[in-house]
Amino acid sequence: MLAHRMQLWRTTNAAMAMSSAAGRFTPQASPGGRRDLHLQRLTRGSSLPLAAPGNWSNLGQLRFASGGATAAGVSATKGEEFMQAVPKTELVDLPDIPAAPVPPPTDGLNVMDVMNAAGEPSFASIGLGGWSPVGMVQNCMEFLHCTWEIPWWGTIAIGTLAVRTIIFPLVILAQRNSAKMNNNMPQMQMLQLKMTEARQSGNAIESARYAQEMMLFMREKGVNPLKNMVVPLAQAPLFISFFMGLRQMANAPVESMRDGGLFWFTDLTMADPYYLLPLITSATLYLTIEIGTDSARLSAANMNTMKYVLRALPIVIFPFTMNFPAAILTYWACSNFISLGQVAVLRIPSVREYFKIEKMLTHAPSALPPKKGFVGGMKESWDNMKISKEIEERQRLDEIRFAKAGKGPLVKTYKFDPTKVAKPISAEPHMRLKEPPNKQG
Repeated sequence: MLAHRMQLWRTTNAAMAMSSAAGRFTPQASPGGRRDLHLQRLTRGSSLPLAAPGNWSNLGQLRFASGGATAAGVSATKGEEFMQAVPKTELVDLPDIPAAPVPPPTDGLNVMDVMNAAGEPSFASIGLGGWSPVGMVQNCMEFLHCTWEIPWWGTIAIGTLAVRTIIFPLVILAQRNSAKMNNNMPQMQMLQLKMTEARQSGNAIESARYAQEMMLFMREKGVNPLKNMVVPLAQAPLFISFFMGLRQMANAPVESMRDGGLFWFTDLTMADPYYLLPLITSATLYLTIEIGTDSARLSAANMNTMKYVLRALPIVIFPFTMNFPAAILTYWACSNFISLGQVAVLRIPSVREYFKIEKMLTHAPSALPPKKGFVGGMKESWDNMKISKEIEERQRLDEIRFAKAGKGPLVKTYKFDPTKVAKPISAEPHMRLKEPPNKQG
């Protein structure tokens, strides 16, 4: 009896294993895009493997090789008992499998946006560049450095030379105007002196007349003092753009600039430890002011006071430039050397003739007003300012008095009132006119 039960148990396990394997590999349709329905067993203390319910009805038909009719009857009875003991199953509809996660957005960046042609991090990836003046300077620097593999000191020098070449026509224009002002300086200074004297004396009519004569004279000679300001006005935004762009590149920092220097200043992101670059920058700036294009302009415009101020500028800025990154001082020194080179070239007579720049005349000291020096010029400027202020105050008081005279009552400014009737002349003897004696009688 025990042998028959063991044989039945083994046969049942084999049948259920075969049915479960067949059901696993049989494709089943899943409406609505859902996955296959799976069987979930409701556990009731049975450890037998699961099988499809349709295959359990054939358990009573199993035959055994060692048993006859009795064995068949016993197996049928045991099969019914097993069918009642097997836990029931139900179909469960599980939810859909979630979709694959979406990768984070890259904001349109690719490998070329992160790395430049030189294999370094691009300026866009470290927050540099753009379409502002500072960003365009940085983009040009990156293009020169990456395209031709030029070291950073060479990139800065080439960029400076390109910019100064672009504004070179403005330098020619300023040189022409400076030469004309220098050659006509005696007449202009005499008219300016007369205009100053008339303004100080309070004669507005004479001052306006001399100002008109000055304007006609400059128009006739083709002189315009504002043309001398073209070069500084053009250089100022360029200098500011280069200064801010190189400072941002050094502060970012651009890693390749750490060894992109020359000679003793190999690290362009740090200040020069030997203070040689600040000294070179201050010295070249002084030479540019003293013998450069600005020297003739200041003398022609009679701005000796401003010339003294500009001469002191290199000394004043040295404590600040000594802490600047080497990249900024490299640009500044290159710009000063280019200015000195332009001065040397424009002093050649053939070059001046080619660019139609007049020859500078040397005037005799007697033809010019006497120079008063720095102290005398400052004193004269202070006196002129005081006189101008007094004249303006006098004009303001005259306007106030005129307004009061037009609105207020009449003010008596005479001793005899003409509105009253005058007494007739008396005929008293002492009031009569004495007739001259008749010489003939």
